[in-house]
Amino acid sequence: MTEESDDSTPRPARGSRTGLKATGTRKAAAKSARSRSREFAVQALYQHLVGRNDAASIDAFTRGLAGFHKADAVHYDALLHGCVEQAGELDALIVPLLDRKLEEISPIEHAVMWIGAYEFMHCADVPWRVVLNECIELAKEFGGTDGHKYVNAVLNGLAPRLRGAEVEADKASGKAR
Repeated sequence: MTEESDDSTPRPARGSRTGLKATGTRKAAAKSARSRSREFAVQALYQHLVGRNDAASIDAFTRGLAGFHKADAVHYDALLHGCVEQAGELDALIVPLLDRKLEEISPIEHAVMWIGAYEFMHCADVPWRVVLNECIELAKEFGGTDGHKYVNAVLNGLAPRLRGAEVEADKASGKAR
């Protein structure tokens, strides 16, 4: 099965390209330890947002899940505990960029936006575009049908505020969207 590209040369269909599922998300084998840590963090933050469970209980449960040993546990810890501890600050950054009330946002998209905002603020070693792309992938994998578009719009609006110099440098070099 092939798809036509812009230059009319056949290319493998989306699902058959190396490392991608039919949905366009990455196969588990193609994921880095950091990507896996974000996946576990979004699930843990969902438990916090929906079940109001405390971070310590969620952490203990999550570490027992299959595949956790392949995740970057340090990055997972930073995301889970950092997002829970800074929830008010993260929401204050996100809310002005929303077109509806925060309570109307899916808990998955809310958790993904927390992760993006947290990484923009505290993980300077991760380029802003990587943060954005990873969050889009999380929203595609765990969120609603078009949730990734909403996450993209909000985090793209937040990036210049939290990573202004980096975003401007990308614009100057022609890399920014």
